[in-house]
Amino acid sequence: MTRHLVVLAGALSALLASCSKRSPAAPAASPAPSAATPGAGASLDALDTRTPLPLLPMMAQHQKQNMRDHLVAVQEIVAALASDDFAGVERAAGRIGFSEEEAQMCGHMGAGGPGFTEQALAFHHQADKVAAAARDKDRARVVTELGTTLKACTACHAIWKQQVVDAATWQRLTAGAPPMQHMH
Repeated sequence: MTRHLVVLAGALSALLASCSKRSPAAPAASPAPSAATPGAGASLDALDTRTPLPLLPMMAQHQKQNMRDHLVAVQEIVAALASDDFAGVERAAGRIGFSEEEAQMCGHMGAGGPGFTEQALAFHHQADKVAAAARDKDRARVVTELGTTLKACTACHAIWKQQVVDAATWQRLTAGAPPMQHMH
């Protein structure tokens, strides 16, 4: 069991490190690859068969920040579990667990992608099971529930891709979406 935690912690640390580092070969002021190679973004998008989730630019950025914070929370869960800090596991899992604020945000983000909100909310409810297992100080269940939570992460990322759209397009695509306050 401990060996599995060490491997998981190492893998998560490497993933987080790779996500946060800049390539040393690329200068800070260099343009994004799609800006340097017109049409490259469209070519990549055509190869990516996941379902587009229409988002305004600020929404897309906010969602990416949340995803990075989710990774940090998972890293904190693994680190806390490795030292039997069940309160730390519960605290970190609580950051990715369900709340009414998360429900509203998921509803807003998923307004243009039928099925996205439900999948996102299922992830947050699953993360609550990690916190519950930590409250019970059940190491094996924490690991099992964390594994299931990570499956929810990878399943969502396997299905959805961000599609940054302008305000008029977003309004058109979300016109029939239910109001945010009804997303629970």
